[in-house]
Amino acid sequence: MLRFDPSLPLHAQNGGLFVSTCATWTHPERILNSYELVFVKEGVLYLSEEENDFEVRAGEALLLWPGRHHRGTRPSSRDLKFYWAHFTHDALAVMSQEGQLQARQHAAVARPDHVTALFRRLLDDQELFGARSATLSLLMMLILCELARSSQSARTEEGAASVLAGKADVVIQTKFQDAISSSSIAAELRCNPDYLGRVFRAEYGKTLTDAINERRTRHAAALLAETRSGIDEIARQCGFADTVYFRRIFKRNQGMTPGAFRSLHTRTHINHG
Repeated sequence: MLRFDPSLPLHAQNGGLFVSTCATWTHPERILNSYELVFVKEGVLYLSEEENDFEVRAGEALLLWPGRHHRGTRPSSRDLKFYWAHFTHDALAVMSQEGQLQARQHAAVARPDHVTALFRRLLDDQELFGARSATLSLLMMLILCELARSSQSARTEEGAASVLAGKADVVIQTKFQDAISSSSIAAELRCNPDYLGRVFRAEYGKTLTDAINERRTRHAAALLAETRSGIDEIARQCGFADTVYFRRIFKRNQGMTPGAFRSLHTRTHINHG
């Protein structure tokens, strides 16, 4: 369990996006003098740290400790893609600070699109301003806070309404690429559509339709930043049947057109293996 105090200095060193180009790539064997955070976007990363073996899948994060031996345990899948960042913390050993947050070493990320967006911003700032940019450490802290919130959100929610709203959110997060709607989600959960809409809005502060569009838009933003697919193809992959509607929703949620977003977010440090 990593424990850290968000009020204490954290220093991001560097980061990148790794994209595997062969079916035989295995993570190198090494010992670092800094922490490393790995967040897998696609595929599976097989790693061990000392005597502990990990299979880090899409949407999961892994923290590696400085001074510990880690290595790949088997070749990763050809479609492997993961973000990585190295950082140090001046007071990770302090365990009794009030307001301390906790992030598990290996855990599923509750809001993977938020973590992806933060990594993209970190890499963009690194490309523009260099590794000494003060914003890198702030962004790294935000990423760690997302991991801590993921640990908190893993606890069981109280109340039938909250549980139902959470189930609807799971459907949105996992099936947004399909032709889903508020009525189809209600049918899947076997509940009244109006009731589901009310409890979902009370829990998340938005309508089911807005949540679906926001989830699709965040995925579109990732595809725009990380792939060369055309706008029409990206709209289709994200569940939008109408490209014109996709452009309108994307601009509403992101504040710019898909083309402008791609131009702004393609400055990324990418290494291949």
